[in-house]
Amino acid sequence: MYRTLLIALILTSLYQCKSPSVIFDSPGPNHIIDPSHYNVGFLIMDGVYNTELTAPFDIFQHTKYREGIKAMNTFLIAKKLEPVTSFEGIRMFPDYAYENGDYPPIDILVVPSAEHHLDTDLDDVQMINFVNQTAKTASYVTSHCDGAFVLAKAGLLNDVSSTTFPSDIDAYKKMFPHLEVISDVLFVHDDKYITSAGGAKSFEASLYLAEVLYGKEVARRLAKGLVIDWDLDEVKHLVVGGG
Repeated sequence: MYRTLLIALILTSLYQCKSPSVIFDSPGPNHIIDPSHYNVGFLIMDGVYNTELTAPFDIFQHTKYREGIKAMNTFLIAKKLEPVTSFEGIRMFPDYAYENGDYPPIDILVVPSAEHHLDTDLDDVQMINFVNQTAKTASYVTSHCDGAFVLAKAGLLNDVSSTTFPSDIDAYKKMFPHLEVISDVLFVHDDKYITSAGGAKSFEASLYLAEVLYGKEVARRLAKGLVIDWDLDEVKHLVVGGG
C-alpha cells in the first residue's frame, strides 16, 4: 500500500512539474486567425486588471457566434512570450509578442488598464512605441480605465477628446495638461479612438464599438448573450464629430 502511495505521489509531482509547459507552450484556439475577420489585439502586461481585459474580450470574442457579420479574431499580445499575471492573480500566456514583430496586423487595438499605467509602464519605450506604431494602421484604438494614460503617452490623443477612470481624471489632466479631457461620461469616441472609464463599464464601451461596426441588433444580441441590458441611448457618452 505504501509503495503504491509513493508511486502515486511521484507521478503527481512529475505531472505538476510538466503541466506549466503543456499549458504555456500549446497553441490555443486564439492562434487560429481567420483572414476574413477583424484582428483584435489585447495588450497585456503584469498587473493588467481583469475586468478591463475580460469585458471587451468577452464582447468581441462572442462576435464569432453571430452569423452574417465580419467577426473578430481575438488574441493577447505582450512584450515577450512569457506568462503574465493580472493584478488579481490570474496567470495567462500571450498569443504573440510584439518585441519580435511576429504577430498579425491589428485592426483594433485594445489597451486595458494595468497597475502601473500611471508610472513605470509609461517609461517602457518599447511598449509605447508599439502602441504608437500600431495605431497608425489600426481602424480603432480603445482604452479602458487608465489605459488612456498609455495612449496619451504615445501621443495619440493630442488632437482628440478622451476620458479615463473617474478617480484619476485629475492626475490625467495634470500629467497631460494639453489634452481635452471629458469628465462624467462612461466613454468618449473621437476619430478612431474610444476611451472609457473602465471597470464594469468596459462592457458598455465595447458594446458601443460593436454597434458601430454591426448595428443595433447585433449589439443587442451580444449583450443579451452576456445578460446585459443594452440601450445606447441610456448610456452617458460622447461622440465627437460622428466618431
